[in-house]
Formats: sequence, structure tokens, C-alpha cells
Amino acid sequence: MSPRRFLPLLAALSLVACNGSSTLSPLAGFGADPQLPAPRPQAIPTVKIAPAVGWPQDRTPVAAPGLAVQAFALGLEHPRWLYVLPNGDVLVAESNAPPKPAGTEGGLRGAIERSIMTRAGAGVPSPDRIVLLRDADGDGTAETRSVFMEGLTSPFGMALIGDRLYVANADAVVVVPYQTGQTRITATPAKVADLPAGRNHHWTKSLVASRDGSRLYVGVGSNSNIGENGLDEEVDRAAILEIDPATGARRVFASGLRNPVGLAWNPEDGRLWVAVNERDALGDDLVPDYMTAVTPGGFYGWPWSYFGQNVDARVTPAQPEKVARAIKPDYALGAHTASLGLTFYTGALVPQWRNGAIIGQHGSWNRNPPSGYKVVFVPFREGRPAGPPQDVLTGFRNDKGEAMGRPVGVAVDARGGLLVADDVGNAVWRVVPASRP
Repeated sequence: MSPRRFLPLLAALSLVACNGSSTLSPLAGFGADPQLPAPRPQAIPTVKIAPAVGWPQDRTPVAAPGLAVQAFALGLEHPRWLYVLPNGDVLVAESNAPPKPAGTEGGLRGAIERSIMTRAGAGVPSPDRIVLLRDADGDGTAETRSVFMEGLTSPFGMALIGDRLYVANADAVVVVPYQTGQTRITATPAKVADLPAGRNHHWTKSLVASRDGSRLYVGVGSNSNIGENGLDEEVDRAAILEIDPATGARRVFASGLRNPVGLAWNPEDGRLWVAVNERDALGDDLVPDYMTAVTPGGFYGWPWSYFGQNVDARVTPAQPEKVARAIKPDYALGAHTASLGLTFYTGALVPQWRNGAIIGQHGSWNRNPPSGYKVVFVPFREGRPAGPPQDVLTGFRNDKGEAMGRPVGVAVDARGGLLVADDVGNAVWRVVPASRP
């Protein structure tokens, strides 16, 4: 059934839903103690879409003062996630949501959601591959591009342990042998461990390896907004899973994280941090996305509470004992910003970023006015956030409110430049100091 049939209804819903709007500055939803207004449950959430149009030939994102941006690679197909290999080659997961199994499309509501995502640029088929980019001459532009792996299933996270490359598909972690400098993998991937799949309301599976390579950590998002599809569908979801790459054994490392996407190791204290997308339909100013250090065995509230022990009264039956255990996240990243990418800056090219966090904010579809659509930096001191967010890249929306691009994954390249995957602009951008040749 084509979502086009529901576009008139979607337009009507947009007119109704956009009557509400934010009453807070976007910055009020940032920091260790964000403003949390009274919840306003919405039968129809705000719909404020930035239609995806792509970049005009002469346009790029806007770098903050003192910084410069250039195209590291253009003409990609829905680039979502980045991984920098030890030799400096950059892997790009060209990916999108897999098809939903029959019976899980969600009826009218699902058709409306798909129409929204299509207008926002997320309706294209998944290329299901990883591309390798190489900048051998160091000029900040990849002059070599090759299909590194293909025939995958909505690939996302990547991690190299020794001579074995792990890839998190939407339904499983797989592994292939890798040799330094290799530009194409021809080996058939071997399964390491299954991952929760099915409906895949949140399909992205991020992946990092422990420092010693003995464990893999996978972010698995929920199969719903607040458990409305039944908690049986949420087993091992809204969680970070720990996997033994040698045996495939897995366990829940932390839970109650609605959609944990960016995973990164803090360079100062060695703790695992995660960027999390929070729930919808409580109003334009709730609930803020966040990043937090991950406590092993910790529970972070979803679906019964948010940002600590703030109860979501929509979830039944109530579980006050779970709410009492909920850990308050470390740092809010704004309501509906869709904060996906997360990395810590460990390069030398931008010393003022040293050990701070860089976050790719994909941008809202359900806030008026929109939020996100930028890359931000948060300074850290002694392993903790130590200041307000600072813009790194903006200008992803044009004067008409259309999305020329949407930032997703972020990574630091071998020379200290910041790489940003842009899945609507089909580009990877590189940010360096403006004074650098």
C-alpha cells in the first residue's frame, strides 16, 4: 500500500499538530539539569518536517568561526555511519531501514510515519553496503572510492579487532577477515551473534569494541515509542548488549535506553558513553535526548520514566520499583534533536576540542520550531561535561525550512580532521581549523 494515499491525511495532521509549539529556547533542554516542563501528552504529535532537497552545487554546511568545512566525498548513497581504520582509510555504511515483516507495518499510523520519513529523506531503499574512502595525498578529499562490502542487511556499526572486522547488521553481528590496505572484502561474513530484529522500529545497531578486544558493545533501540507494541517485543531492546566475539554469547550491559545510537569510549576515564534518542508525543519541549556515561547493569528509565525518575503516566501498568532504580543521564542534548553521532576528539588539529564530545544531531520532525540539524561540541574536564554546547556545523536547512542535509555519524580521521556523514546530502564533510592549508 503506497504511503502516497495518506499524504492528504498527513497534510491535515500537520495543520492540526503544528498549532502547538515550543515555549522554551532549544538551549533550555541542554546540560546536566535541563528544564523539563509539564508533559503535554499528544494524541497527534507535532509534525514539522524539513523536506529533504539535497545540497545545491555551490552550498556546504556552515562552519563555526575559526573552522572550515569541505567535502571529503560527494555522491554517496545515504551514508549513515563512519569508521576510521588504523591506516587512515574511512569506512562509510551506506544504509537505511530494512523492510518490515508482514503484519508489522503498523496500519494507518505506520503509513503516516513512513510518509513523514519519506519527506524527511529516510524513505530511500537501503544500499546495504560499506564503501571505503581513501585520502592518500592528505588534501582533505578522498580521491579513492571502492565498494568494500556489499550484500549486507542495513549495516551500521563497525569495529576492527586485530585482523577481524565486525559489522553490526540490523539483525546480527557478522565478522570478516581484514588485511591492512585492503579495498574490498570478498569473504562471506560469518555470524557472531543474532540481534533483536523483527519490526525494527529502531533499526540502527551501533557497535564498539572494548580496548582489549575481548568484548563488543551493541546499541539496540526499542521497538516502539513507549512500549505500545507490547513488552514481549522489547526483550534485549532499549539496551546496550555486551557480546563475547569469541563465542557469540551476549548479555544486557545496560537497559532503559530508548534508542542508544552513538557509542564511544571516554579518553580520560575509559568509561563507555552513549547518545540516546528519547520518546515522543509529550510536547515540543519533552523529552530531551541525552548523552551519558554507562553504568554496567544500570537502568535509565524507559519506558516508565524519563531523565531519571520523571514518570511517564502513559505507560501501563506502572512500575514504581523500576522508576526508583532509574539513573539520571549526565547531559541533555535538547528535545527532539535526534542526537545520533557521538565521538570524543583525541586529535591534535583542534586543540580546544581535546577530550570533548562531538555530537551529530540529525534534526527533529516533531518540534515547532525545529531543533537539531547541526553538529555540536561539548567540552569535557576530567571525564565529565564541563560547559554548554558549541556549534561546529550549522546551515543544514535553507531559508524555506528544507533540509539540504542531515548530519548523522561523526568520526575523527587519522590527521585530526572531523568527518561528518550527511545522509540527506549524500556526502561526508570534513571540518578543520580555518587557518589550516
